[in-house]
Order: sequence, then structure tokens, then C-alpha cells
Amino acid sequence: MTVDPAAEVVRASLVADLDNGFAKLVRAYQGVVYSVALRITGRPAEAEDLAAESLLRAYRALRGYDTARIEALVPRAWLLAIVVNTGRNAVRDANRRPAPASAEAQEYDRPAVGASVEDRVEADELGRELGAQLARLPHAQRAAVVLRHVADLPIAEVAEVLGCPEGTAKSHVFRGLHRLRALLDPRNDRATLTAPRSSR
Repeated sequence: MTVDPAAEVVRASLVADLDNGFAKLVRAYQGVVYSVALRITGRPAEAEDLAAESLLRAYRALRGYDTARIEALVPRAWLLAIVVNTGRNAVRDANRRPAPASAEAQEYDRPAVGASVEDRVEADELGRELGAQLARLPHAQRAAVVLRHVADLPIAEVAEVLGCPEGTAKSHVFRGLHRLRALLDPRNDRATLTAPRSSR
């Protein structure tokens, strides 16, 4: 289980002074917010917009919270829930699905500086393919996989972010990973990937 070491400091800072506390919240979570936003949108510019819009919504929400509500806050899960919901709303409003991640989007996933050229090329190709296939997942599965395996949240926080029971969150992660494996396996033909599920 991944413990959030910044949570207590962020909560205390928000209670003491909302503006300074919010600055600490942004510093503590901006990386994971952008990472999740990028995996949801698939495009760096859209991810920046989604992250900024989510942080703005978070600040507006915090201004209406009383002290008890702030003290009970699980900051990382709460903030990522805003990112996921804002992203879902943007996709629904635009009536479109995100495009595959571009090469520019993969710059933070590159291998270590000392890696060979072949390793870097292979990692870039894999990252692009993974991003393209991740974009093909239904929103709930994509969000669950990103939160669990990119943001490295424990399943309890994934469930909290998605607003569902832990069992449902586990199911979304499992089904999303299963679908990703099928999409990434070159032995699969398109008929098996698009065929409707048989009733049992």
C-alpha cells in the first residue's frame, strides 16, 4: 500500500491558511495530477489544461469547506477524483475520445540517461503503443489502470477517486489490464477484440 506522506502536512497547512496550504497541495501533487491528466487525455497540451482546470476547481471547492471537512480530507485521492471527473466531463462535452499519446507526451517515460540508443527507441515505441491502446479503453477502466499503475495509488484510493466500491475498482483495473494485454498482443485479430461478450 502506498502511503501518502504529504497528506498530514497538506491538511494542517490548509486548515492554518488556505492560500499557503493550497500552494503546498499543488507542490505536493502537481506531478501526479499532470501524469494522470496526460494518461486520460493522451495529449500534453490538453493534460496541462485539464490539470489547471482541476486545480482551479479544487481551490474553489476548498474555499467552501469548513475546518472539519478539510481535516477529514484525503488530499491526493480527493484531488485525483477532481482530475478524473473533470476529464470525463471534458470528453463527454466534446463528444470525442482522446488521441494516442504523441512522442512529446512520452518524454517523462524515457529510460535512464545511461540507457543505450536501442533501449531508448524500444521504450519510446512501447510508450507510444501503450498510450494508443490505453486511449481505446473505456473511461472507467482507463482511469482505474492509470491511477493504480501510473499514479501507484493503493486500490482503496483508486476506489475513492472513482467513487465506487473497492471491488468495482479492482474489477476496472483487472478488466482494463486484460483488455490492454489483448490489444497489445499481435496474435489477436480484430474480431476477438470487438466481439460482444457472450451472455452466461
